[in-house]
Amino acid sequence: MKKRALISAFIALFTAIICVGCFIKIPLGVIPVVLQNVLCILCAVLLGGFIGAAPSFLFLLAGLIGLPVYSGGTSGIAVWLGPTGGFLPGYLLGALVAGLISGKPGVEEKKITAGRVIRLTVAITAGMVVVYIPGVIRFAYWAKTSASYAMTTCVLPFIPGDVLKIAVAVPVALKLRPVAAQYLYSEINQSEERE
Repeated sequence: MKKRALISAFIALFTAIICVGCFIKIPLGVIPVVLQNVLCILCAVLLGGFIGAAPSFLFLLAGLIGLPVYSGGTSGIAVWLGPTGGFLPGYLLGALVAGLISGKPGVEEKKITAGRVIRLTVAITAGMVVVYIPGVIRFAYWAKTSASYAMTTCVLPFIPGDVLKIAVAVPVALKLRPVAAQYLYSEINQSEERE
């Protein structure tokens, strides 16, 4: 019971962090630079597995029902139907991919190894790439343009920023995954729950 409550608390906390990210938005043409994409991926990697996508799902649901949590404080179905609407399901898919690749965190991850660095780098990078897929498809459909133009508009200008986001997210994940594991998945907490 205690473990379930802790997991729920972490999911709620990470959902709130993603939602607060809506206030950080830098206009860059049609598509703004946001932090929410990397926050969705980072939260997924910290929780690991399928459960890693839960904060992104709740964030998307909150915006869908009208809470102003999408980029720039927007919300509602109109955002989903707009030119950048494809990025929203991309957040969830990217979080799911990143969570599955990174796997459930463990307390033994306090010791940083090359294998762990590579795995988290691959997880975060793959998650960030997956975010773009439905975003580019939606933009190309909405703008009635070619996939190459959509890539030029929706992907290429953001690569340097995304590389920087990944460079920051990997060490943060390396540091925080064992902390999350200590609270959520450690044997000590499980034995306390049984008592």
